[in-house]
Amino acid sequence: MKKLKYISFALIAAISLISCENDLETAPTNQADEAEIFKTAESAETVINGTWAKFNDDGTTYANIGYSTVLRTSDAMGSDVAVLTNKYGFPSAYAFTDLVNNTGGRSLYIWTSLYSVINNMNNVIARIDAAEGTPEKKNQVKGQAKALRAFCYWNLASFYQFSYLKDKNAPTAPIYTEPATTNSVGKKKATLEEIYTLIKSDLTDADQLLQNYTRNNKDKIDHSVVNGLLARVYLNTGEWTNAIASAKIARTGFPLMNTEKYKEGFNDISNGEWIWGHAQTQEQSGESYAFHFLDVSSSGSYYYSFMADPYFKDLFDTNDIRSSLFSWDGLPGREGLLRYAKFKFKANLIADIVFMRAAEMYLIEAEAEARSGNVANAVTVLNQLKTARKANVYTGSLAQNDVIKEVLIERRKELFGEGFSLSDIIRTQGKVERKAFVNSSGQPIQVQITTPDGTVKTVNGRGHSIFAFPDQSAFVPNSRYYLFSIPQKEIENNPNL
Repeated sequence: MKKLKYISFALIAAISLISCENDLETAPTNQADEAEIFKTAESAETVINGTWAKFNDDGTTYANIGYSTVLRTSDAMGSDVAVLTNKYGFPSAYAFTDLVNNTGGRSLYIWTSLYSVINNMNNVIARIDAAEGTPEKKNQVKGQAKALRAFCYWNLASFYQFSYLKDKNAPTAPIYTEPATTNSVGKKKATLEEIYTLIKSDLTDADQLLQNYTRNNKDKIDHSVVNGLLARVYLNTGEWTNAIASAKIARTGFPLMNTEKYKEGFNDISNGEWIWGHAQTQEQSGESYAFHFLDVSSSGSYYYSFMADPYFKDLFDTNDIRSSLFSWDGLPGREGLLRYAKFKFKANLIADIVFMRAAEMYLIEAEAEARSGNVANAVTVLNQLKTARKANVYTGSLAQNDVIKEVLIERRKELFGEGFSLSDIIRTQGKVERKAFVNSSGQPIQVQITTPDGTVKTVNGRGHSIFAFPDQSAFVPNSRYYLFSIPQKEIENNPNL
């Protein structure tokens, strides 16, 4: 991993944890710095660029690099990734001992990262109107800042409290909309309703501000990305009609990828289906390190720890293009594990990171249609995605709950490894489902593997190894173990929390 310097970020990241400024590696601004940074809209945009780079490529450990940390943690805490517990990185997340621990490094890293971005975007939003530049440029900068702020608050709403549809008045995390200073006072937790009100306001503003903006790369937030974020938000808050409309807008111009593209490894931001992502280069490749966990088939992958639950494979039709990506591992020490070769490094051991795809928008549209009672529409949209994946179309029951269940299964199949497992469990008030890979007699299920020398032999198939919460209680909906914890340092230093 290459260390980067984010000069514009450092200049204005005065405080991230509002009352823990002494714990952060930041440089407080002075008046000259601020005047120079925000003199023009173009210079103000460097704040967004620097913040985005740091948010994605910087980190505290090899398992805490950029926003991918949130996505990898979400999948490790779900049902379909069987994490290898003897490998570095995510065993404690898989075992639900990580994010429940508010003194741990990951809890502090995620919280600090989100609020650092929020504070930087607050600076941009507060100062951009007075900057020099055309109205079009200032609209672009403000729109991207509002969208990125909303994105961070959406993450807080998604992981730090139970579903909005369970209790929209549940206290979750503080809201800050003004730039922090050394005199800033920590705020109390805002409710989910208050956070989502801000998120929707920011994204609605961003949608208008970015109407005429054409981006030059998919790292940038534009009209499509904003509508994709709105679709996610409306799905969380149960505003089905709005979710459908936003999802349709977001996926326009992003056709579902063909079979060949699907098998290339989910590593290239130029993929026509990708709406938003983070590109990597040899010089700036910090977040590529996430592929050492995701990639279970390339020889250069170091940890290969995100193996698939063997039962997950059973969800796919044999003719589904995604089914062909499964194979039983025959390498020494890995015999009997199920590989799912969805993610593969590029030849130079870097890989772009996907944040939003058209397939997700089809799934949001289908789920929202089903939940609003339009099951026929839901099935039509769902089958568009299934057809693109060469899977059997859905011809089953049109009962609303059955169609919703089918859509949620398709979400698991299509979005595996992209960071939606835990957030979907929280959002739908579901529960983690893991079971041992054994037959009805309790004996390990036998599978055929091919060893490196070409020998075919039969061994015990291997799957999950964690089947309960740390207190040995069964997986249940709305468990405290699903929620990310606010770091102890923040609790100690913010008496208003």
